[in-house]
This record gives sequence, structure tokens and C-alpha cells, in this order.
Amino acid sequence: MRQSAPPKTYRVKSFGCQMNVYDGERMAELLADKGIAPAPEGEDADLVVLNTCHIREKAAEKVYSDIGRLVKSGEQAGKKPLIAVAGCVAQAEGEEIMARAPAVSMVVGPQAYHRLPEMLDKAVHGERATDTDMPPIAKFDALPQRRKSPPAAFLTVQEGCDKFCTYCVVPYTRGAEISRPFSDLVAEAQRLVEAGAREITLLGQNVSAWSGEDGRGRAIGLAGLIRDLAEIDGLARIRYTTSHPADMDDALIAAHSEIDKLMPFLHLPVQSGSDRVLKAMNRSHTADSYLRLLERFRQARPDIALSGDFIVGFPGETEAEFEETLALVGAVGYAQAFSFKYSPRPGTPAAAMDGQIPREAMDERLQRLQAALNRHQLAFNQASVGKTCEVLVERKGKHSGQWLGKSPWLQSVWFEGDAAIGDLVQAELVEAGPNSLAGRLVQSVSLEPAIS
Repeated sequence: MRQSAPPKTYRVKSFGCQMNVYDGERMAELLADKGIAPAPEGEDADLVVLNTCHIREKAAEKVYSDIGRLVKSGEQAGKKPLIAVAGCVAQAEGEEIMARAPAVSMVVGPQAYHRLPEMLDKAVHGERATDTDMPPIAKFDALPQRRKSPPAAFLTVQEGCDKFCTYCVVPYTRGAEISRPFSDLVAEAQRLVEAGAREITLLGQNVSAWSGEDGRGRAIGLAGLIRDLAEIDGLARIRYTTSHPADMDDALIAAHSEIDKLMPFLHLPVQSGSDRVLKAMNRSHTADSYLRLLERFRQARPDIALSGDFIVGFPGETEAEFEETLALVGAVGYAQAFSFKYSPRPGTPAAAMDGQIPREAMDERLQRLQAALNRHQLAFNQASVGKTCEVLVERKGKHSGQWLGKSPWLQSVWFEGDAAIGDLVQAELVEAGPNSLAGRLVQSVSLEPAIS
């Protein structure tokens, strides 16, 4: 076995969902605890972690392409980087990655990445290792405490999914639904605020399925957790994602009207506007039940911004059924949305269904859908012009004196003036584009969230 020098620098490259972003941040913290520094921008790292996503088509092939580029770059620089493959592709492919990519030293699944440091110790001594075990939530107990946080932080509260949508690999790569304990979440949220967070987004593959017992032993759901987190001094904003329509209960709807710190934004995937397609997807809602659910949220919080996910070209989808999706988009008027062409995931029921849609038809439908979604997003932004709202400053802009942040409705807002990262400022929204708004600073710093 050939021994490598212990790595001095690392880079974590995360793909896909916000939970992968969270996992990537935690892996970076594990490596930093070992005294390894992030590689400077533009420089090759001694250790590269590819934190992968398995949702998109050919996800595994893209990982192998990345591995090849890293090997080639290392050869040109005269050094051999240590490579770790983490995340959902690691979980799905496991030993296959080791067999196909000799340059990879470590393969670690999303429920086992807390073991990355000990795997690294073995890798330095030439031992290749794979760990795709799926212990319930052991990794969270093993992760280091977070000493520094950006103004807008992520907090994983729930993992896995029991819904088994026919197109989705999450139940196979992330496992069954499991909720982290209430006390752990309150403690971590408190630490995040102490480390600089002003806003926390609660994450889960099916975050609205979170359940637990509060500090007094009472059974609560996500709404109860949000209510208790809202009591943390210094925490100004709370968001949550991603939800399933089947788990949106009365208490969560009421929370949007009763908890000021819960932002007026809801991401609720629908996937299709056709009831036949939804049934084939094993989605438990219909187009009508989904629309009625959104109406209840709008009644609770009239200014709520709505977001969703869509899949076009699901096996058997007809042109008329796609038109039903366009009709649903028109009925909702989404402020934001994500849309994708269906891609067969190995091992999922949909991959073996008859009626696979030709690529050209999917491309054309996706373009039409995205054009409609973009029109609605621009219309929502334009309707926001003239409002004064709080903007959480997240980073500096491209120009001197310019700042970028998020509105309560998760819109990107830029403005100029006296501010600092982490400030909550009052800004009048004065100009709208398709992806962002320009703001005029009204008040430099505010302490409590307010919308007018």
C-alpha cells in the first residue's frame, strides 16, 4: 500500500438539493477539525470531496467525468489528489465506484459521512474504504459543533422518505423517514444563532413529516417545532423545505398566520397537473386537492409566495395531460418553481414503465413550461415593486457599496448604502427583473422582522 502525505487543503463540491449543501458544510467542518484548510480559490486541493446527487439523469456518469478531470488536473500539477465520493450516488453505486475509478480512495453515503475523518486516516496509508451504512441519526451526534454560521443557515431536522414516488430514488439512497430529536434541534438552532445566523431554514426530504416530543413531553409536529424555535432571541426568520402535500396539517397552515418569524414562502412540489399522471407517480394528491390546499395557505397568509416542482415527460404523459400542468401553473401563479425533464432512475418503478417519452418532446414541453413559470415569476416580482420590506444582507455585491440579500418572499434584492453582512435592513423595492429586484435603503438596521 502506497502512503500519501496527509492533506493540507480540501474542497467540497456539492451538487443538488439544499440538504446536500448542508451535508457539504458539515463535511467541511469535520475536515477543518482535523486541521485541514479550505483550498484557496483557483488552487487545486489535496483532498476533494464530490458530494453527489442522484436525482438528475446520468448522475453517476457525471461523477466519473469529474473524477477523470481531477486526475488529469493532478497529473498536470505533478500531484495526486485524494478523492472521496459522498452523497446519494455514493450510496447507490457503492463498491461499483471503487471498481470503476481506482483514483477514488473513499466512498461514503449520506448517512455515514461523519466517519469521513477515520476513512481519511486509512486513505493516507493507502487503504481504500467504502461506507454506505444507514444508521438512523448517529451522524448528528458525531458532528462537531458549529462555531461560525452565515446569516442564512440550514438545519436538517428530518431525513428520508416513505412516500415511494415511482420516479424517485430518495427512499433508496436516504432511507426511511426519521426525525431528529426536538432537544437536539433546539440546541443546534441556538448555537447557529450564537454563531451568526439570523435566519434558519429547516430541511428535510419530507420536512413536514417531522414529529417529536417537546421539552414537556408533548407530541408535536413541524408547526410545534417552529413555534419553539421562534422563541430563540436573535433568530429573526424561519423557513422550511421541502414538503409533501400529504403532510401539510392544520397546525402548519395556522403557523403561517400566527408566527411572525415564519416567512411568507411555501415550497410545495406538485410534479404534474394531470390526475392520471399523479396517480402513476404514486403521488397521493390530485390537482384539485393541491389547489385547495394552496388556497388554505393563502387564506392564512394572503401575501405568501408559492413555489413548486414539476416533472415533464413522465412515462405515458400525453399532450393533453401536459396542458393540464400548464393550466395548474396558470391557476397558481408561482413566485418561483423548479422544473425538470423526467429521467429514469435505475431501480425505480417508473424506469420500467411503458410509454417513455421521446427526448425531443420532453425538451419542447420543458421549454413551454419554463416560459410560463418565468412569466409568473416576473409578474410576482413586478407586483412587489413599491413594497417596503426587510432584507437580510447575505453578501457584498459586485460593486463597491452594493449589498445582496433576500426579501421575506425569498427574492434576491440588491441595494446600495450603509450595511453589513447579517444586517436586517428596511428597503423599498423599486425595480423588478426576472430573477432579482433593486431596492432603495430606507433604514440601515432593524431588530425585529416587519413587512408593510
